[in-house]
Amino acid sequence: MEWLVISFERFILLYFAVLALTYAYFGYLGVRSVIVYSRELSPLALGDHLSRDVAKPVSILIPAFNEAASIVESVRSLLSMHFPRFELVVVNDGSTDPTLELLREHFALIEVPLAYRQVLPSREVRGIYRSLRYPNLMVIDKENGGRADALNAAINAARYPLVCAIDADTFLDADAVLRASRVFGEDETVVGIGGTIRPVNGAVVEDGQVTSLRVPKRWIERFQVIEYARAFFVGRAAWSKLSALMLISGAFSIFRKEALVAIDGYWTETVGEDMEVVFRLHRHYRSLGKPYKLLFTPDPIAWTEVPSDLRSLRAQRNRWQRGMLETLWRHRSMTFNPRFGRLGMLGVPHYWLFEAAAPVVEVLGYAALIVSAATGVLFAQFAVMFLLLALLYSVLFSQFAAGIESFLLARYPRTRDRMILLAASFLEFIGYRQILVFERFRACFQVRRKAKQWGARRRVGIREPAGR
Repeated sequence: MEWLVISFERFILLYFAVLALTYAYFGYLGVRSVIVYSRELSPLALGDHLSRDVAKPVSILIPAFNEAASIVESVRSLLSMHFPRFELVVVNDGSTDPTLELLREHFALIEVPLAYRQVLPSREVRGIYRSLRYPNLMVIDKENGGRADALNAAINAARYPLVCAIDADTFLDADAVLRASRVFGEDETVVGIGGTIRPVNGAVVEDGQVTSLRVPKRWIERFQVIEYARAFFVGRAAWSKLSALMLISGAFSIFRKEALVAIDGYWTETVGEDMEVVFRLHRHYRSLGKPYKLLFTPDPIAWTEVPSDLRSLRAQRNRWQRGMLETLWRHRSMTFNPRFGRLGMLGVPHYWLFEAAAPVVEVLGYAALIVSAATGVLFAQFAVMFLLLALLYSVLFSQFAAGIESFLLARYPRTRDRMILLAASFLEFIGYRQILVFERFRACFQVRRKAKQWGARRRVGIREPAGR
C-alpha cells in the first residue's frame, strides 16, 4: 500500500510540474502577442484600414433564448458599432419570456415574407421581421432547437461573406468587428477569428457602449474577470501563435460563411458547438490540403454578463467540461496524428491531458492528501509540494493575467480596482477554485446525459446610468 501511495504522489507532483512549465511558456507567448498586437494596431492603422476599403461586409448572428434582461441593450450596442457595412440577424429560438415582444416594441419590427435559401437544416421558422427604423436589422422567430440550431438558421438568412456569432447578452466595443475582420481582407487563408471576452459585470453601459469600467462588487464575479484574462491572454494567444487554436469562443467569433456551409454548419448534438466547429474546420481544410488559418486576436473586445450566483456558475462550467469532452471524443482520431501537425501532435494531446483530465487529477490529488494524512506516508512532504505546485499553477498565472488586464492593457483605470484584481488572483485558490474543480470532475461522468442546448441562468442585466 505504501509504495502505491508514494508512486501516485510522485505522479501528481510530476503532472502539476509539467503543467506549470507549460503555462509558463504559454504566458511568455501570450505577453508577446499582446504587446506586438497593441503596437501594430493603433487607431491610425484602423483608420487606414477603413480608407483602403478592404473591410468585407459582415452579418452579425445573435441566437437568443429567454434574453429579455439584456437583448435590447445588446442590439443597441451592435447597431452603434463602427463598421462600413453590416447586418444584424437576431434569432429568437422559441423564447418563453418577452424577448420577441421587446424586440418588436423597441425596434419597430414588422413581419415580412420568408425570402432566403435554406442551405443548413434547422427547426421550423415561424416568422421573419424587419425593422422600420434600422434597415440592417432582421429578427427570425423559430421553434426551439438550441444555440447551434439557431446559428444555422441565422447563417441561412445571412447575406454577407463573413458571419460573426455572438451571445445575446454580449456587448461589443464600437470597433471590435473592424479590428477582427480586417485580417480577412488582408489574408485570404484566414477562415476564422476569435477576439477577447471580458465580463461586463460592474460596468456602466450607455446607448449600448461600455462607458465606465469598475470591478464587480461580488467576489464570484471578480474571480471570473481573472479567469477570462487567464484563458484568453495566456491560453488562446499561445495556441494561436502555435497555429493550433482549438477554441474560438461562441460569445464572439467571425468566420467565412462559405467555410461554415462547407462543413454543414454547427453540430446540434453537443453543448460545446463553438469548440466542435473549430475542430471540424481544422479537419476539413487538412483533408483538402488547403492552406488556412484560425486565429485569436487580443483586442477586439466583447463584453459578456458572467454568472453572479454559484448555481449558475457551476452549471456553466459543467456544460463547458461536457462540451469539451464531447468534442475531444468525436475527434479522437486527431490525437497524436502527425497528419494534423502541431494540432494533432501537441494541441489535442494537451487538451486531453491538461484540460479534460485536469479536474480528475486535481481531485485525486486532494484525495491523496487525505489518504496520506490518514496513513502518515510522506504526508508533510507531499502536502507542501502539492500545494506549492498548485499555487504556482493557479496563483502565479492568475497574477500574470491580472497584470496584463490591469496594467499592460489598462482596462481598469482606478488603482483600487487593479489592487482588487491582484487580490482576487490570490483568493480564488481558497475555495472558489476547488468548487469549480469538483463541478468539472462531476461533469466528466455526466457526458452521456441528454444535454440542454441552452444553459439557463439568472440574469441581473446591465447597469444604466441613473435617470435613464
